[in-house]
Amino acid sequence: MENFIKRLLPRSLLGRSLLILVVPLVLLQVFSAYVFYEGHWSKVSRYLARGLAGDVGAMVDLVRNEPTPEGRAWAFRISQSRFNMPATMRMGEILSNSKEIVQGSIPDPFFLSALDERVGLPYHIIAPDGKKSITIEVQLPNGILAVTALRKRLFSSTTYVFVLWMVGSSMLLFGVAIIFMRNQVRPIRRLAIAADAFGKRQNVDRFKPEGAHEVRQAATAFLKMKARIERQIEQRTRMLAGVSHDLRTPLTRMKLQLAMMDESDDIKDLTGDVSEMEHMLEGYLAFARGEGGEATTDTNLSDLINDIVSGVRRKGVEIDYHCEGQISLQVRPNAFKRCVTNLVENAARYGEHVSVRVGVRNDMIEVTVDDDGPGIPEDQHQEVFKPFFRLDQSRNIQTGGVGLGLSIVQDVVRAHGGDIQLSTSPQNGLRARLRFPV
Repeated sequence: MENFIKRLLPRSLLGRSLLILVVPLVLLQVFSAYVFYEGHWSKVSRYLARGLAGDVGAMVDLVRNEPTPEGRAWAFRISQSRFNMPATMRMGEILSNSKEIVQGSIPDPFFLSALDERVGLPYHIIAPDGKKSITIEVQLPNGILAVTALRKRLFSSTTYVFVLWMVGSSMLLFGVAIIFMRNQVRPIRRLAIAADAFGKRQNVDRFKPEGAHEVRQAATAFLKMKARIERQIEQRTRMLAGVSHDLRTPLTRMKLQLAMMDESDDIKDLTGDVSEMEHMLEGYLAFARGEGGEATTDTNLSDLINDIVSGVRRKGVEIDYHCEGQISLQVRPNAFKRCVTNLVENAARYGEHVSVRVGVRNDMIEVTVDDDGPGIPEDQHQEVFKPFFRLDQSRNIQTGGVGLGLSIVQDVVRAHGGDIQLSTSPQNGLRARLRFPV
């Protein structure tokens, strides 16, 4: 039940804020309508019904007290001029001994009881639907007295006025509330967009605090956090650049010294160790440095991935590539190229046949890389994204580098607002699926 209620509630802050305003407003209108109808409207209806029934009763008394033709004519003139009710007399006719509505319906249920109280004789009511008047026929000793009155005498326009006032004022207040709430929610939405853009390493220099005091506080805290993170990244990059320079220099001297020595098994082993150290150093720096300084541009993914596939094919790897038309996305080209290249080269290293697919699925751009290699155990699909994590068997340090390839891929994908999923490919190898919002 609780989950069902949560599904019915709006998810946005604007929707929930408006709901907070609308619910009390609706309850107030319902309560006001109840008080109005139970109190004021019922009293007004009774007064109107008793007034019309009293006029009909007065006509009955006048006709009964003056049974002569001259007396009836005088009573009919009084009815027309004073009560605005034309009256006629059908001599010798008899109504059935009942009190009922012969035709149509009357707008006020109190009128029947008022006629019983004020007239006390058998009567019929003729109230055709759509007509502006009703006729009350009353049985007298010498015939039937027919009195015609306007239907509006049983109806008060207060009902429509009250309903229109309630609905109109509610809609006006609701419209004003929407305008004000949209203005209050807009800075929060901009803060969320700025935070998402910063998470994707996009430029958010134009963002500034605005809105209510609490929203400004949150925006100011975000800008301070952004400055701290950027300063930390800059310091880390400078430190790593210095470390890179310091380590490259002795490694270069070692390579030169080894190149000048006579070839032997020991020299070959040392040369391999130095090359491996350079490779490890490049991997560490690529992981830590990333591509944070690169700007995002509208990039044709179809051409970019085709260039990656062509480069790997030149190494003698069989790759099946398929792209569903021309697909573009806002990315940092070099970082994205590094990401996809890592996946394709890993697939080519461990499999004999590689398949690359690019397409759009449910408002998401998908890049899928399949291979027919040994794959990765399902219970380690998340572990392989951890920095420096290496599998012990097929993907170890001798064949798979230093354990940073998939970590770099995941960082780049998430920096673009996407996600990466590993699963088993149709060839029982590894499938890596990258998904990015359009």
